[in-house]
Amino acid sequence: MTERPALTPQLGRTRVMAILRSADASGLPAVARALAAGGVSCLEITLTTAGALDALAAVREELGPEVAVGAGTVITGEQARDALAAGAEFLVAPVVDTDVIRNAADRGIPCYPGAWTPTEVSQAWGAGAAAVKLFPAGTGGPAHLRHLRAPLPDIPLVAVGGVGIDEARDYLDAGACAVGIGSPLLRGADRDPTPQALDALTARARTLLDAVRATARVGEASA
Repeated sequence: MTERPALTPQLGRTRVMAILRSADASGLPAVARALAAGGVSCLEITLTTAGALDALAAVREELGPEVAVGAGTVITGEQARDALAAGAEFLVAPVVDTDVIRNAADRGIPCYPGAWTPTEVSQAWGAGAAAVKLFPAGTGGPAHLRHLRAPLPDIPLVAVGGVGIDEARDYLDAGACAVGIGSPLLRGADRDPTPQALDALTARARTLLDAVRATARVGEASA
């Protein structure tokens, strides 16, 4: 196996990945700015969004190195190569596809493939994932994540799918290294990026990060 890429630094620091999925990418630059203003510095732009790769390149250029911008819903090797050519700093997938994982790992780029069973989690990790995306996390909730962590304690899991702002702390307490949140965070700001909607998005981002930081402090106090 190629040397495993490290976790995206912004994801490691904040423990939050914002998922930007929309019908088209026109509102995503404004949403990305609002999220960054709130402190969320790891942004996934999904390939199911029309114009995703152009938006990824534009957002990355505008926000600079402090914000990591990656491609999501990458399910083929061709998509992986296209996303990496567009400047994706990480790849996220809903499934375990070794071609996707290795395309990223061979270039030193972290990949977060989606898995739900112990076998899938182990296969994703063995293929070179930087961490494994537990997806859809909401199907089994924090208890499922906790049960996976028991026999696989050395594999970092990012809880994604059905995770809201109010549930983030529960997943982190259960052992997730991070959470990924989409529509509960955006709440339509991508479709109607008015100043009011964007200000509210920035406020939600800060609320989410406050909850995550509180979880870290509790963990440190009990360690």
